[in-house]
Amino acid sequence: MDTHEKGFFTEENSVEVVTGRNKNAKDERLKQIMEVVTRKLHEAVKEIEPTQDEWMQAILFLTRTGQMCNEWRQEFILLSDVLGVSMLVDAINNRKPSGASESTVLGPFHVEGAPELEMGANICLDAKGEDMVIAGRILDTGGQPIKDAVIDVWQANDEGFYDVQQQGIQPDFNLRGVRTGADGRYWFRAVKPKYYPIPDDGPVGKLLGALSRHPYRPAHLHYIIKAHGFETLTTHIFDPDDPYIQSDAVFGVKESLLAQFQHVEDSVRANELGFSGKFWQIEHDFVLARPEE
Repeated sequence: MDTHEKGFFTEENSVEVVTGRNKNAKDERLKQIMEVVTRKLHEAVKEIEPTQDEWMQAILFLTRTGQMCNEWRQEFILLSDVLGVSMLVDAINNRKPSGASESTVLGPFHVEGAPELEMGANICLDAKGEDMVIAGRILDTGGQPIKDAVIDVWQANDEGFYDVQQQGIQPDFNLRGVRTGADGRYWFRAVKPKYYPIPDDGPVGKLLGALSRHPYRPAHLHYIIKAHGFETLTTHIFDPDDPYIQSDAVFGVKESLLAQFQHVEDSVRANELGFSGKFWQIEHDFVLARPEE
């Protein structure tokens, strides 16, 4: 009897031996996942043929990635993002019917429990940056307005930082915050976002550097839009003129998410909005899908 028939581990039968040990797994989905992961991982190892030292460096990289995680920073999400896996998982899980707004990655800086603000509120709490007003409608795929949709919005400040990255510097829940009216419209005030680097002082940043890749995300606003009877939409809108719009470090840009950032010089309108001078204006609609569509 040869070693393969006995189930001894060899280079040739490595996948079969490892997955064979999982045959009594009670969770069939876990069993399926581990079979695929094991097969693909072993295929990669056999193709790459890493040295012992290279494999140890890979293990230490993952160790450092885990050690970098804390209550507000998730280095493994960053790793998933820069490898394009987050966007792939998002695409698979958010296939939309024709006409529905596309989704994109959540990102690592969403905060639960941000207070709901009144329509038209200014989500910028520290008065820093170029004034901006954002408005639009929340619609269904038939073009009808959706009332009482809750819009959870957040963005980086004009220096490229989120509030959780500058605790004690920015106010809590700065640049976060509205609910649509009966006509499905929403509007709020903010500041023009700026491109920024994903946190690159950890192992993921070092990996990007080794690959000669920049860590920047183009300027954007995050949205999570919820309404009764509709699928939740997690998405962004992007500045199409941003220098990194074609090379987002986490592959989150989609053409349908490019918004028009209009620079407005209108002293009367600025005064109505509580702005001191020129301001930016965005008009962007979102279309939600029903689960059965």
